[in-house]
Amino acid sequence: MRHTLAVLVENNPGVLARVAGLIRRRGFNIDSLAVGPTNDPTISRMTIVVEGDDVVLEQVTKQLRKLIEVIKVSDLTTEEHVDRELVLIKVKAEPAQRSQIIQLVDVFRAHIVDVGRETLIVEATGDEEKIRAIEEILRPFGIKEFVRTGKVAMLRGSKTTSVDGE
Repeated sequence: MRHTLAVLVENNPGVLARVAGLIRRRGFNIDSLAVGPTNDPTISRMTIVVEGDDVVLEQVTKQLRKLIEVIKVSDLTTEEHVDRELVLIKVKAEPAQRSQIIQLVDVFRAHIVDVGRETLIVEATGDEEKIRAIEEILRPFGIKEFVRTGKVAMLRGSKTTSVDGE
């Protein structure tokens, strides 16, 4: 099972390396990792997706909480949450195919963010299934380059993963 963790950490140099190293040393694989500042400039938030059963999750969580810079660890997996990823896809686009590609991109509510002589760059955001679907629909045209962010996630409703939240 994939687990999505929200980890609040002190915004200090080297914290990302320590967190990733801790997970790697324990033999766990990070499927996705996204890091960014919060509304408090002294705190960063990591969204980490790890694969494993409940025992793996418990071990990862306990180890993370031992790090001095870790402020809070929340498992979002079983909570109602919204998650998104961003993808940029450079697709081969001959002039005769462009209108078809643009129509497909519109269906996914994605955007063309760059037009080259022989390529288009598509930007799409969505959950994992949507990202996979747009990749598959564009594959027949010829994907020249593909870059994808890690997952970011937030609890629905009034619950938060912030330090002073519920």
